[in-house]
Amino acid sequence: MSFPILTAEEAASFINNGMALGLSGFTASGAPKDTFDAVAAKAAVEHEAGRPFKVDIFTGASTNRHVDGALSLVNAIGRRTPYQNTPDLRKRINAHDAHYFDLHLSELAQKLRYGFYGPLDIAVIEAVDVQPDGRLVLGTGAGIAPTIAKMAKHIIIELNSAISTKLEGLHDLYLPADPPHRREIPIYNVNDRIGSPYLYVDPKKVIGIVKTHCTDEVHPFTAVDETSAKIGANVCEFLVSELRKGHLPKEFLPLQSGVGNVANAVLYGLADAHEIPPFSFYTEVAQDAVLDLMERDRCRYVSTCSLTMSDEAQARLFAHDHEFCRRITIRPSELSNNPEIIRRLGVIAMNTALEADIFGAINSTHVLGTKMMNGIGGSGDFTRNAYLSIFSCPSVTKGGCISNIVPMVAHQDHSEHSVDVLVTDQGIADLRGLDPVQRAERIIENCAHPDYRPLLREYLKMGAGQTPHSLKSSFAFHNAFNETGDMRNAKL
Repeated sequence: MSFPILTAEEAASFINNGMALGLSGFTASGAPKDTFDAVAAKAAVEHEAGRPFKVDIFTGASTNRHVDGALSLVNAIGRRTPYQNTPDLRKRINAHDAHYFDLHLSELAQKLRYGFYGPLDIAVIEAVDVQPDGRLVLGTGAGIAPTIAKMAKHIIIELNSAISTKLEGLHDLYLPADPPHRREIPIYNVNDRIGSPYLYVDPKKVIGIVKTHCTDEVHPFTAVDETSAKIGANVCEFLVSELRKGHLPKEFLPLQSGVGNVANAVLYGLADAHEIPPFSFYTEVAQDAVLDLMERDRCRYVSTCSLTMSDEAQARLFAHDHEFCRRITIRPSELSNNPEIIRRLGVIAMNTALEADIFGAINSTHVLGTKMMNGIGGSGDFTRNAYLSIFSCPSVTKGGCISNIVPMVAHQDHSEHSVDVLVTDQGIADLRGLDPVQRAERIIENCAHPDYRPLLREYLKMGAGQTPHSLKSSFAFHNAFNETGDMRNAKL
């Protein structure tokens, strides 16, 4: 069966106001491109004519400038989940123009299948190869593709010639049964494969194919700065000490790492931490640093949901596919972030925080407690189920005007019950086995910036009870910043 070839504008003509759309991809990797530039143009025309046009977007995580970016510019997103990182969409969310609900990434696919968010009208799926029987080789991010292909009434395929067909064979696509019929997911080693390298779609659902030629456009992270380097060194120091104490098996355990400069600094630190044996990743994103770790024989294998690599790194990956690709598996987020597998494998989780409080609670998502930044992503999936849960952040930001260690987080994404270790550029706070006051004392002494330690010590003395918060003063740091632009002016 041959599928019709559509222009992006013809594909967009099938997408109408109020539709629920399922998209392939995870981060910018594997997300559709040209089709949504055309959808945004259609939305602009509809709005100019005084007609409503918004669509609901369900995808693996964040997307790209073509989807979240272009649609946000014309205010064409209704509901959005489970993660985003586009400045224009962030503005729409914080202004309530787009209805974003934050969600653990491992949960979206199954909750869609359970019917919690209603039916899907159209799935738009990026592929690098399409066979007449409906067999697709997906792009660089698997996301929730198996679920949306199953659920959607119709499917549009974007066939992207800018992404290498050497991706064929890297995917491991598997759809768990829904309760009460679900069985164990049989992944017992990072490199186990349990599904198919291809996504099979029902040919009768396919509206047509949009041919595109556009890279994922993932930008390289900025160079590691002094603060990030210190954080990376501290995380590595902690892991080495755990090995020496026998708290970790001598062969080590799989790692999960979040996204960003701090996460990259940790990975580069691991490259030189030779007391740590070569290791594997069971994670949701594989960044540029992973290739360096492989080349130096520090990384044995990577199981991921996406190759979130810059265009330069992606070109390098496929130019040396014989070296790299045999050590990579790309799985759907329902597997890459699966709590059962994370706990079975003993994954060491390393994630970043916007702020932490002195008792160990973490805010990953909301600036000053109210403005959504990106979302919780997969941090909760890994944190709650990890062998070891490590959070890191700079001790201060904005030239020292913001302390990232505060009396009480202004928004809580991870409670103190889920956090084993907190790391900043100042040092390491191992929180295991400590009561709340002991945790606070360790975080203040080891992780807070010296400028803020006296204020934090003063706050700790003000309260009563097992967790001695002062409700009167718990947000004094945040109030001081809102009023004066500097948390150091806090009045407790």
